[in-house]
Amino acid sequence: MAKVKIAVAGVGNCASALIQGIQYYSSSNSSQEVIGLAQYEIAGMKPCDIEVVAAFDVNEKKVGKDLSEAIFAEPNNTIKISDVPKTGVTVQRAPTMDGIGKYLKPVVKISEQPEVPSIAQVIRDSGAEILVNYLPVGSTKAVEFYANEAISAHVPFINAMPVFIASNDIWKQKFMEAGLPTAGDDVMSQLGATVLHKTIVKLCVDRGVKIDETYQLNIGGDADFLNMLEEGRLVDKRISKTSAVRAMSPYEVPTRIGPSDYVPFLDNDKICYVWLKGRYFGNIPLTIDLKLHVIDAYDSAGVMVDAIRGTKVAVNRGVKGPLESISAYCFKHPPVQMPYTDAKVAFLEFLEGKRER
Repeated sequence: MAKVKIAVAGVGNCASALIQGIQYYSSSNSSQEVIGLAQYEIAGMKPCDIEVVAAFDVNEKKVGKDLSEAIFAEPNNTIKISDVPKTGVTVQRAPTMDGIGKYLKPVVKISEQPEVPSIAQVIRDSGAEILVNYLPVGSTKAVEFYANEAISAHVPFINAMPVFIASNDIWKQKFMEAGLPTAGDDVMSQLGATVLHKTIVKLCVDRGVKIDETYQLNIGGDADFLNMLEEGRLVDKRISKTSAVRAMSPYEVPTRIGPSDYVPFLDNDKICYVWLKGRYFGNIPLTIDLKLHVIDAYDSAGVMVDAIRGTKVAVNRGVKGPLESISAYCFKHPPVQMPYTDAKVAFLEFLEGKRER
């Protein structure tokens, strides 16, 4: 049975949902019982074949703990769906750099344990084949540091956060020269605000509706939304979400997208509002007003399960550089934007060997 071993940078809600999800699906032996995945089995890999073998964080409540314990430590607050047995993986003390913004500092006490001398060496020693980045929004220096460590360890880099690596020409070249694939940027939830918004815009364009203006507002109560109160950390996040939607229209549409507020009692619930105004036949006005309510971390976990297995396929084939089909299907700011339906076809064709990347 094929296995894929990964290292995880950042043990927050998203990492918790991924690890709990792997455990949740480990008891399922039939594709008929599995929802939320592009395919139950990819190149011989089931969800339970993903194994986390190294993890990095800075929170004193997580560093030094077994990963099975760390994923439930505060400020993590997503719902529990699985009892995760001891993993034997101890969360390592990572460099802090710009990973903790001013709103996170009061709720995340930095571990006093010494930083590991080399992230790359830990990755190599663990046998990890892929490094998955789950750092907080706005951690530009830290994300670039981990991308370099992935290259040093000679493993692919999957970037779930909105700092541009797979979609950045300089980083594309670095991974090409290293002979490694990379996928990203900024994970797109299974059914989140961005994929819903871009699909609505594409539908309007395809059906001849002239879009006059649109916005998307999001609120939540987890550490991610608390961190995003710091406007200076949101530059790439706004670009990522906005570009994904704007790419669906051949003409410019006045658009405002981005996190809007932190509501503590929502915990890991995320509430999204999508609004669009346009005109159809006879210049008759049309308005679309939608509300979406999801558990945020799990909305992206299945997508990451697909991205990880797809990247392992790329490794096996010797593909290097940005993975265009995987990135378009799984991420908001890929190297090449595609409508969601086209992206899924491209992803499945890549898995079947019909596309190079």
